[in-house]
Amino acid sequence: MAAYTLKRCLGAVKVIQKCGNHSFIARRCLLSTPYTDTKLWDAREKDHQNLALLAALMDRTYDRNFPVSSLSISRFVDNISSREEVEQAEYYLYKFRHSPNCWYLRDWTVHSWVRQCLRYGARDKALHTVKNKVQYGMFPDVFTFNILIDSFIKDEDFKGACSVVEEVMLQESFDLPTTQILSLYALSNYLATKPELSMSEERALGASLLISGLKQDGSIGLSAQLLGCALLGKVEMAAGIHAVFRGMPLMWTPGYLGRALAVMERVAAAPGDGKLSKDAVDYLAGLLQDLSSASDSSSGEDDESGGEEGKKEEEVDEDDQAERDKLPLYASRFKDLSGQLQSRGKVDPSPLQVLVSSLVQQSLASAEGPDMEQYQRKVGEWEAERQQLIRREKEMRERAEEDRRAHQAAKAAAKQG
Repeated sequence: MAAYTLKRCLGAVKVIQKCGNHSFIARRCLLSTPYTDTKLWDAREKDHQNLALLAALMDRTYDRNFPVSSLSISRFVDNISSREEVEQAEYYLYKFRHSPNCWYLRDWTVHSWVRQCLRYGARDKALHTVKNKVQYGMFPDVFTFNILIDSFIKDEDFKGACSVVEEVMLQESFDLPTTQILSLYALSNYLATKPELSMSEERALGASLLISGLKQDGSIGLSAQLLGCALLGKVEMAAGIHAVFRGMPLMWTPGYLGRALAVMERVAAAPGDGKLSKDAVDYLAGLLQDLSSASDSSSGEDDESGGEEGKKEEEVDEDDQAERDKLPLYASRFKDLSGQLQSRGKVDPSPLQVLVSSLVQQSLASAEGPDMEQYQRKVGEWEAERQQLIRREKEMRERAEEDRRAHQAAKAAAKQG
């Protein structure tokens, strides 16, 4: 029922789209061409390799139980020229991750891998390796996350975009305004498609909304926090607080529905013009109603079966049960706070999707500049480090060759003597 309520609330987006004031929502204004352009990346000094020979060399190295260098795997990724070679590179990235040198996968190799996947129509491979980061060592920097999220959004694959946003959330990498805006855009548009969400999806979306919302001021950040806490509160009520925070950068103390109400209370009491989107408030209202109805129904069933002997009671953590017992209090408090918000004009009729689309129009272009400057510096640093590794490799090979020749000369002299 709560899922239905979310659908009903977010369905209002289509109605508001018809209004002249919000007609911009149909236009996709995302990362600019200069931001996603590959010219700077492609301008690096080329290190051309025959991938068949390089693959054979790495295979022999692994067979002899020697470590493959991070430079070798970097060269393989940089020289990809087809979808088939993307799949070969995936294999060697996996092998490298499970080798003694696994800690030395370079940041520029991760960036190059994502770029190559996007270039050769293998975005699914990029997403797979990022989602399975422990197996592949894929921990992208924020700029790389941005271009990957953007590629999904431009194809209106909002579910895929949200999968990347989940990884941003797990790495707690919402520092850049561009990442915050792209993430909230992906999340709000995905929810507007009225998806049927599993509990794990509700948890991931809730955590992503909450953490990205904490980085934003005003109505968008507050509405995202409210909706995020509501989704997490739903998971908490169904499966307990441990199901919420395990493996997530979240607070482990119970009370996510209480935190959602705290957001409402903060907005109601604030003197500024901060508001909450109506769809977020309506979702919390529907959720509390559904939870209260389910609780009443469960209590009735327990009363009817109370005389049965040998019935096995489900074990419930004391803190989780205490939180469930607060439902009537939460429902009453919500009713009071909702009235306060309405009377003080603190409820924005625009859905979160519309508010975020407006933010994209107003702020994304100006936020790109600092990112691009930082990326240019980073590419320079990466290239300097790569050239240093190439020189070091050359020196080691020359030293090894000198040692080999000296050893041969000593053997020859010994024979002559």
